[in-house]
Amino acid sequence: MSERNPLKIVVVDRDGTLNELRDDHVKTPEEWQPIPGALEAIARLHQAGWHVVVATNQSGLGRGLFDMSTLNAIHQKMNEELARLGGRIDAVFFCPHAPEDHCTCRKPLPGLFEDIADRMGVETHEMHAVGDSLRDMQAARNAGCKTHLVLSGRSAGIDEAGLARLHELVGDVTVHADLAAFAETLIAADRRKSQDARR
Repeated sequence: MSERNPLKIVVVDRDGTLNELRDDHVKTPEEWQPIPGALEAIARLHQAGWHVVVATNQSGLGRGLFDMSTLNAIHQKMNEELARLGGRIDAVFFCPHAPEDHCTCRKPLPGLFEDIADRMGVETHEMHAVGDSLRDMQAARNAGCKTHLVLSGRSAGIDEAGLARLHELVGDVTVHADLAAFAETLIAADRRKSQDARR
């Protein structure tokens, strides 16, 4: 991999960022419903040369709410809907553990992000990570990723005081209205970089 052309990696949270959040977990493919505009945003990133990877806590596995074949079916539905829009998710990394398992991969710990960087052959500080919760922000920051919050899912309706508190707890976080706005920010920054390089 050349230094001038590093692999462009976006790590995306799933529940509340890509699909509608459910308090009782997404337990079937039917319960998995994309947030309006989210899959289109992933498709635009893919078409602009970004490699998109999902990082998600799935404690429903550890709690016995669904099994591995069901999780695979949920992700198959996600990938099929995305493919129809010309998009792609390169990989899904998930933590199957319940909180009491004390693993190293459950967000807010950075294990999933470190595994992704290792698998994709990049440094964590080269990756952009986006999610909807404090836990997502902490995991991304703990791993050293460029950290982005979307105001959907757990952060829908967050006020200025809530954002200020999040910045106090996590530090440098870029805030976007939704995944579409996040995608446009990254694509526009890439465009400017290319234009600058040609000058």
